[in-house]
Amino acid sequence: MKRSQAKSRPRPKNPTALGPTTTSADRAGAHIEEHRLENGLRVLVIERHGDPVVAVMLWYKVGSRNEREHEAGVSHFLEHMMFKGSARFAKGEVDRCTTELGGSNNAFTGYDHTAYWFELASDRWEKALEIEADRMQHLLLEPKEFDAERAVVLEELSMGDDDPWRALTEAVQAAVFERHPYRRPIIGYTDSLGRLSVEEMRDYHRRFYHPANATLVLAGDVTPANALALAKKHFAHIAKGMPYEQADSFRPKVVAVGGERRLRLSWDDQGKRLCLAWPGTSLGTKDDDVLEVIASLLSGGRLSRLYKRLVMDEGQATSISAASDTRVDGGLFWVFAECAASTAPELLESAVDEEIERLAREKVSPKELARVVAMIEAREAFDEETASDLAEMVGGYAIDSHWTLAFESIERVKRVTPADIQECARRMLGKESRVVGWCLPKRAKAEKPDAKPARKRAPKKSKLPKPRGLALQRKKRKARR
Repeated sequence: MKRSQAKSRPRPKNPTALGPTTTSADRAGAHIEEHRLENGLRVLVIERHGDPVVAVMLWYKVGSRNEREHEAGVSHFLEHMMFKGSARFAKGEVDRCTTELGGSNNAFTGYDHTAYWFELASDRWEKALEIEADRMQHLLLEPKEFDAERAVVLEELSMGDDDPWRALTEAVQAAVFERHPYRRPIIGYTDSLGRLSVEEMRDYHRRFYHPANATLVLAGDVTPANALALAKKHFAHIAKGMPYEQADSFRPKVVAVGGERRLRLSWDDQGKRLCLAWPGTSLGTKDDDVLEVIASLLSGGRLSRLYKRLVMDEGQATSISAASDTRVDGGLFWVFAECAASTAPELLESAVDEEIERLAREKVSPKELARVVAMIEAREAFDEETASDLAEMVGGYAIDSHWTLAFESIERVKRVTPADIQECARRMLGKESRVVGWCLPKRAKAEKPDAKPARKRAPKKSKLPKPRGLALQRKKRKARR
């Protein structure tokens, strides 16, 4: 989840209490208020009068982790169907209305939430509320459209079949989360999607798509009084819906990996790809802050430890990255690397191990830590530049934990000490608690003496995967930039 610098960090005594304004704060030139409607809908108004633009984001507290085994992929499939017709807005009408108003829209599905967003001029953004209220209540889910969109989703799933990084990261993730739904890809599986019925999706929508399970974020050129009045106008009459505890399904707890696990995939190219994963932490914990710093120490920029040594100085890797992937029930700490053609896989893995072990053995210098914290602060300041950035940052924290974390995160990162880093690396990043995955070239077949030498296929050029985006999370909104 994104982090942002804080100017203040108010916290309500009871964040879930219903009633008028729950809490308010100011940051990044914006005034933020939280309200609750009587039906449980949380409304976050982020007032910032820079550009005449308003971002409207509706977040639902449901993602792939809430799916039962036979429903795998329904969250993302339902996201598609939300654009295929409701009582007042027929198929294609959402996009047509948005285009006519000169705006943009899309949606994304994650492990823990699903979000829908519009970006419109500040004199015409009410239409987004009309659309969201209608498809919250009156989504059609017509069988013909359902079957047609299922084919689209299955095609989207098959498009990843030739991606070695996707195959590797999914295999490693499944090994870490043996029983928890996080082991499954957000998009689901061919067999579960093929068996899913309209009525099962309708039931899923009924269980989770209602005011008490949603957070509406209105950000940009708005005033709190007008924004709240319009939210009440379009949503206050909608029934509260099923309690989350009743709608949700049983999930086993995330448990630690018992000893190092190793797996190997073979791929029909010459690439040598390494993926390391450790069980991580939940959003908002102290370990979350420390692991964010560790990830930046290892691969944040050209002076980071892994990148400088293995890519720039020694040339053992063509690319390398580390990332802390926090989720609601516990996340992952990832390291991804691709070997240079002349590097043996075991040498690259050994070099990565040396750098991680150095974090546990030696304290980071104050100078290096200060550089990394400054880099994180600058990155997050850039990431809150637009109204949509603010809406996504605050809404993401709100739906997964509490939105005031967005105001605390940089100050929390600044409190991370060299001793914290050393202790966390010792406790969480040991070999005994990780999964090691390699994707290596298939062995060449024996050839007849008179056969012409086979041309070797070059490794497929692809970016290293990113946390929470290994499947679908957030890619769609970012594509607009």
